[in-house]
Amino acid sequence: MKKIAFFPGSFDPFTKGHEDIVLRGLTLFDEVIIGIGHNASKARYFTIEKMINWIEETFDGKAVRVVSYNDLTANVAKDMGAEFLIRGLRNTTDFEYENSIAQVNRYLVENLETVFLITAPHLAPISSTIIRDLHRYGTNIDDFLPYNIHK
Repeated sequence: MKKIAFFPGSFDPFTKGHEDIVLRGLTLFDEVIIGIGHNASKARYFTIEKMINWIEETFDGKAVRVVSYNDLTANVAKDMGAEFLIRGLRNTTDFEYENSIAQVNRYLVENLETVFLITAPHLAPISSTIIRDLHRYGTNIDDFLPYNIHK
């Protein structure tokens, strides 16, 4: 049976840290589905359409799909045939937050396992929030992204 993992997030933007988690996930799973969730309480900085295109370019030829969704993550993972969720952890604060979500997801879908991957140390300081702020105020963010936003 094919092992499929679902990697959910807002990915606004999708960073080199996210890319690292996907590439490492591909060593554990046959396919990784990157799910860009709609968050009604957040206005996006980069459109979902642009983000899907950039992520697809990044993983061209690899066992990666990109989807957008507007539902509970656990339900989408189940509908996609994923038995695993992948989450990256940069620090203990991330763990506290992600642990609670993992438990709720497991409650919603009984056999849905969350796999935590520790972020590579050189990528740990990168966050989408910081990158958005840098870009908003004119700083070049190319070093933090696995794709070219200037195309």
